Amino acid sequence: MTLRRHLLTAPLALLATPALAQPLFSRPIRIVIPVVAGGAVDVSVRTISPRLSAELGQPVVLDNRPGGAGSLAADIVAHAPPDGHTLLLGTVGVVAVNPTLFRNLATLPGRDMAPVSKLVDVANLLAVPSDRPWRSVPTLLAALKAAPGRLSYGSAGIGSAGHLAGALLDHLAGTEAVHIPYRGGGQLITDLISGKVDYAFATAGTVLPHVEGGRLRALAVPTAQRSRLMPDVPTMAEGGVPGYAINNWYGVLAPKGTPAPVIAALNAAIRAALADPENQARLATHGLEPAASTPEEFAAFIPAEIDRYATIIRAAGITGE
Repeated sequence: MTLRRHLLTAPLALLATPALAQPLFSRPIRIVIPVVAGGAVDVSVRTISPRLSAELGQPVVLDNRPGGAGSLAADIVAHAPPDGHTLLLGTVGVVAVNPTLFRNLATLPGRDMAPVSKLVDVANLLAVPSDRPWRSVPTLLAALKAAPGRLSYGSAGIGSAGHLAGALLDHLAGTEAVHIPYRGGGQLITDLISGKVDYAFATAGTVLPHVEGGRLRALAVPTAQRSRLMPDVPTMAEGGVPGYAINNWYGVLAPKGTPAPVIAALNAAIRAALADPENQARLATHGLEPAASTPEEFAAFIPAEIDRYATIIRAAGITGE
């Protein structure tokens, strides 16, 4: 094999180093996930981890560390050696919501970590159990207004996208519901199907199979525009809540001080994994759309999202626990 051909086919982890004999990554890459296994957060990186491993030349190990609304996982990564071997799968809640929702956090990912890349945009759905009578947003709103404080909605945890979505609905529609936080999406969906909670703004990947199976009913998407993955589902604004819009996303961050060549290699591996058509198809089945960015774009995106969610949190009167 010629040197030129070797360079064209070498793993990204080797190309980023001056000497091919000294790869950037010398042991497994650990990705710390701030929620329990089984939900869309877990699926988003589990889907692409084989391709990441191939690109980086090392196994990719997924480490689920729920707790403290994601602060446990954030603390672990912030205190890891800044060499690219320990990464955070940051949710919108951990990265953009927690800085406003909770005081005195030891770790703020936007301040204490190095952005690597935005990973995916997450399609969410407002869903209700199929045995409930509500078949549209207006009928759910009527039920909420007829029984203030009687109906409940579940979310994947305090400060999660589903929590903010429910609180924003109360704020904009003048309703009052009880928030039931879970430690992840799996048990939430189980309880939603059984009727232990009345509705939820949950990831499409966890909801759609049950919608198709007749166990849940999808009423709306919480984004400003209809989802490309579910074009027939109306928005909350179309359902009678003007101005309603909330987004959900995940991204990858490394400890602050991680060298730029390492960040670049990780970013390139993520881009390659998300560009894989098979990975894209698998992600789509879970309501996940690839949204890779440069480190610089992600670094600019995070403070803008913190400001946006701070506005929603304050307007809705949400407080951390």
